This record gives sequence, structure tokens and C-alpha cells, in this order.
Amino acid sequence: MRLSVLDQSPVAEGSTSAQALRNTIDLAQLADGLGYHRYWVAEHHGGGAVAGASPEALIGPIAAATERLRVGSGGVMLPHYSPLKVAETFSILAGLFPGRIDLGLGRASGTDPLTAHALQRDRSRVAPDDFPQQLAELLAYLEDTFPDEHPFGRLAALPGSPERPEPWLLGSSMQSALWAAELGMGYAFADFINAGGAHIAETYRDRFAAGERLGAPRQAVAAWAIAADSEAEAQRLASSSRMVFRLMRQGRLVPVPAPEKAMRFLASEGLDPLAPTGGRREILGTPETVRAGLETLADEYGAEEVIVVSIMHDHAARRRSYELIAEAFGLEGAAAGAAVGAGRA
Repeated sequence: MRLSVLDQSPVAEGSTSAQALRNTIDLAQLADGLGYHRYWVAEHHGGGAVAGASPEALIGPIAAATERLRVGSGGVMLPHYSPLKVAETFSILAGLFPGRIDLGLGRASGTDPLTAHALQRDRSRVAPDDFPQQLAELLAYLEDTFPDEHPFGRLAALPGSPERPEPWLLGSSMQSALWAAELGMGYAFADFINAGGAHIAETYRDRFAAGERLGAPRQAVAAWAIAADSEAEAQRLASSSRMVFRLMRQGRLVPVPAPEKAMRFLASEGLDPLAPTGGRREILGTPETVRAGLETLADEYGAEEVIVVSIMHDHAARRRSYELIAEAFGLEGAAAGAAVGAGRA
């Protein structure tokens, strides 16, 4: 089983978004040394708890600062963009970092309705729901598969050719699984958004159409996980994200609070500060507990890869969590990576 990272660039209360972006580079360097397989950065707009609004702007610096990791988007929210522009951008990245760039694609807005409207160039009407057509056009640019008579055919001579990114479809619903299966694409399911997706992953595998992209299904599952030296400490660290998500559901976007503040807030809301909120699956505890939980999750989804995501107030604690998970799985370079990275905390 491969282990990877999804980073949303959390912004700690009392810090800045700029520091959050620098923390992303730092964590990527650590993950590279520890032996994680890939490092994806998310797209979320509107500020608040995360600074990762532009994965295409982060991927190049991350790839330049690392040596082995595959680096990509988790994901680009395609409805906001021109397929040609996305194809050109990721073609350039693939040309600069051959064999290391992933293009994870999503249908969601990654924000609230007002911000989604602000992202659109044409605000005179509601943006069309044409994701399948957008995706087909994007793949045609990347793979140079437009029909001979298509007017866009000449545009498939992309700037990073012959290198190209590896496309993935991201999702948390049955529809995304059906599209990924029909198109023969890799599929990454967001269990940290929808914890009941094992049957969706099974549908993806059952309906997968093998072809030139992939000869067999390629399934990853993204999981919320925090490892610490004790279960109590892991639960304490998780309280910060629980407060963030609680307020997000109320339409309030805030920086990631310190655990002590978060636990006081959750208690004031009549919630157990040490219990998951909103039905989210959390894999928390000692390294051994987290390893067992991630392995169980991978088996449940039939996934060959788990992508670990977490939001914490303390960057050093977040680094430590990824170190402990790498050590629990015996990733190649875990001990050496932890030693080298300690000086950058």
C-alpha cells in the first residue's frame, strides 16, 4: 500500500497565509525524505482556515524543492477554468518535472456560492453544468485525440510536449466514480468528506473500462488521520479542525485555532471536544492505531493507496504526525527523513 499526502495549507490563528504556504513547502520536503509516494495540494477559495487557493501555483515550487515525490493537484476545480488553460499549465509543469506531475480534477466549486460566482469571468448568467464536456476536452488536449476535423485539434501541441501529467478524477459521489470508470482514469475518493463510499469505489472497479490510459483500475482513498505519541494527544490536536468544520457549517471561515481554544468552544456548543463532528471519519491515535485504521480503510475501499490529510494548529505537530505514520509503515527513508527534517521545524 502506498502512502501519500493531501495538503490544504492550513492557516493557524496568530500566523499568516504566507507562512502557511511556506509550511506546505516544508512539509513536502519532509514527505519526500520520509518516503511518501505523492504530494497533492488542494484548491479552496475564500480564505479562512486554508491558503491553498491555487494548486497550479504551488506545484512547481514543491516539485523544485523535492526530488522524488510525484506532485499534483488534489484537485483543480475544473468548472472554474478553460480546459485549454489547464492543459497548457500542467503541460508546462510536466515538461519541467518529467514523470512527476499529477493532474487531479474535481467538479466541486471548492468554496461558497458567492465566491464561486466571483471566480467566473461571465457573471451575467449561471455557469453551465458541463463538467463531462470540459473533462473530455481537457483529455483531448493532453492526449492529442481530437478528431481530424475538430477546430481545436491544432491546440493540442502543448508547450511541455511530449511530457504530460497523469490525470486523476477526484470525487465523493457515485457520479464521479462512473465518469472515472467510463474514461478509464485513476480515481481518488474523498473518504474524509463522505465516509460511506466503499460501495462507490466498488462500482468504479466493476465498471472500469480498460484502455490506453490505464489497463486496470487505479484506486486511492483520501483519509483524515492524525498520529501522536498518545491517543489523548491525537484527540487534542484534532479538536482544532473540529471547531473549524463546526463554524464552516455555520458559514464562518476562521483560521485554525489552538486546541485549548477549540476544546472550550466545542464544549460551549454542547459537544464532546474529543469526539468527531458531523459524521466525519477520523483515524486518530498512536502510530500503531493509525496504521491499523489506514490499512482497514484501504481494504474497505479496495484501494492501493491512502492519501493522508490533516489540519492542525501547530505545524511541528503536523510534521510529527506524518513522521510517526511513515515510521509505523516502515517507509523507506522514514528514520533518515525525520532526522534531516528536524532542523526545519
